[in-house]
Amino acid sequence: MSQNPPVIELHDLHKAYGELEVLKGVSLTAHRGDVISLIGSSGSGKSTMLRCANLLEDSQQGEILFKGEAVRWRGQSHGRRPADAKQVLRIRTNLSMVFQQFNLWSHMTILQNVMEAPLTVLGRDRAEVEPKARDYLAKVGIADKADAWPAQLSGGQQQRAAIARALAMEPEALLFDEPTSALDPELEQEVVKVIKDLAAEGRTMLLVTHDMRLAADVSDQVVFLHQGNLIEQGPPEQLFGAPKTERLQQFLSATTSA
Repeated sequence: MSQNPPVIELHDLHKAYGELEVLKGVSLTAHRGDVISLIGSSGSGKSTMLRCANLLEDSQQGEILFKGEAVRWRGQSHGRRPADAKQVLRIRTNLSMVFQQFNLWSHMTILQNVMEAPLTVLGRDRAEVEPKARDYLAKVGIADKADAWPAQLSGGQQQRAAIARALAMEPEALLFDEPTSALDPELEQEVVKVIKDLAAEGRTMLLVTHDMRLAADVSDQVVFLHQGNLIEQGPPEQLFGAPKTERLQQFLSATTSA
């Protein structure tokens, strides 16, 4: 094992819902500072792959490693579950997820939303957490919305608050699940700018996106999934400039003409 193992490793991951096989043996490695975009049609397995990496979904087969530490399992196939709840909690707190729907707590102010997990999950002191939370709100451009309620913010502002909330956990990696697809194009650009800034900082990120321009601009690697299989993977200039498979060519042609 090297001194700096990858932050996230997935090896031969399989996931099915009943008879429906959603992931058919996919593998992925994200080193520190890597930005990896997952692209593909709806139903290709992108979001499921992300949720399995974060242990929000239980996979039936394959290995998941976080910084070289393998997730421990009990049971097999559809009965397979993580064996160590403390390990799951530790991994999840280090892999912050940003969802398509912002999932902010409506009864809390924006500042309270950002502070909640460091206070309750990490057990940190409010005097330490609050200034950092305000810094993260400033980083995403909504410092002036700290005392507002989620319902008072636009969709783009709510998603930026959700990103600040993810950053407040000071995670090893950020996982984005279609973070811009619920937004109007104008508001989408607010969030795209934040994601580009985070990529420029060298943060480790996995990004499920329908935005090919974003994937091309921020990614070190792009992964193309189709019907639960990893069809192509490589740097964006290769996948977008010289796709090797007919399926990826068809997908890119459809997305650029849409």
